[in-house]
Amino acid sequence: MTPRPVDILFAISDTGGGHRSAAVAISAALDQASGGELSWSIEDILRLTDLPGVRGAPDHYDKLSTRWLRLYDLTFQLTNTTRTVDVLSRFVFLTARRNLVRALEQRRPRIVVSTHPLVHRLVVWARRARRMPFRVITCVTDLVSLHASWTYPGVDLALVPTDEAYQTMYRRGMRPSQMQRTGFPVHPKFVAYKATQAESRQALGLDPDRFTVLLTAGGVGSGRLGELVVEIERAFPDQQLLVVTGKNRAIYDALLNRKRGSHSHIYGFVNNMEALMDASDMVVTKAGPGTLMEALVMRKPVAVTEAVGMQEQGNIDFVLNYELGLFGPTNERILGAVRELQDPKRYAATVRHLEGAVPRNGSAQIAQVIMGQLALVDEQAPAGPGRRQGLLGFRRAGRNLIRGRRAR
Repeated sequence: MTPRPVDILFAISDTGGGHRSAAVAISAALDQASGGELSWSIEDILRLTDLPGVRGAPDHYDKLSTRWLRLYDLTFQLTNTTRTVDVLSRFVFLTARRNLVRALEQRRPRIVVSTHPLVHRLVVWARRARRMPFRVITCVTDLVSLHASWTYPGVDLALVPTDEAYQTMYRRGMRPSQMQRTGFPVHPKFVAYKATQAESRQALGLDPDRFTVLLTAGGVGSGRLGELVVEIERAFPDQQLLVVTGKNRAIYDALLNRKRGSHSHIYGFVNNMEALMDASDMVVTKAGPGTLMEALVMRKPVAVTEAVGMQEQGNIDFVLNYELGLFGPTNERILGAVRELQDPKRYAATVRHLEGAVPRNGSAQIAQVIMGQLALVDEQAPAGPGRRQGLLGFRRAGRNLIRGRRAR
């Protein structure tokens, strides 16, 4: 069955959960902004290549980020120049060209939004090969330590989450006219969540009065999560722990089946992180940008355990420089951070720093930019019988947004 044409195609790779999560967050914001009139789809672009090592990138990433971290960091260093990325990407494109062009011609997107640094070159080259009319937008999902692969002047627009990301891409050759700072694509449900902490705790069956710590280690459950839970239970037996192990079944089973603290709650992969964060007083997490920004958007102090991969290193500095939380490279330091944030004065001071520290509406801003780009596509492309008339009002709204007017 031939896929249906879409307005927006999200080009990703499922290396970790963050790139798909970003696409899902933006698509949700687009649904809200357009009243559900836009169609969209998510495609794992690297799976279209005929190279086994690239096609299996999601599985390889899970191993690299948990068992072979030194190899992962070495690969990061050896490929961290735009020239190297261009050469390697060209080789990948030669194996993926037929499948990639076929997928794009079947979907016939008006906009392609890349949320992964290794796919936007492939999409741009496929567009050039068949002179397809869609526009390509890169949405950067790292905060500070950007790999050189994020920088590619061949895209029409790059949306960046932080000033640090903007400056890095500028130094590497992106023009200011090609970039826009929008904030990070956190799912709109985190901003829209309106329950009080007491209501969230009641809904989750939690003790309403205990200091509550949420611990997580990303979608693949990397890092030292298991041993850290044991240490916190031992040091703070009266605290309430919410532990999210993600897709790491081994850690989930080990924590669930042992003799654990009476106030510890163990979860696997969850879809209600906004409720768990609201119910918590602080979040202990690795330096992955997705969970980190979700916590900051919900104005929760964070204690960062470690950076899993060199691309997360700068996120620790981001937290410390803006006084948004604490860093604990050892279990003892994390225990100290938890103890410190239990002090009412220190906790209140950290929460004050969180107010306005990061944009809460990053996904909404990105959606507005995409709407404006859709209007540009419509102005440049001739009308045809396949054009959906139901979107005419929405497209006029997009044109008004570009010109700086609010659509009426």
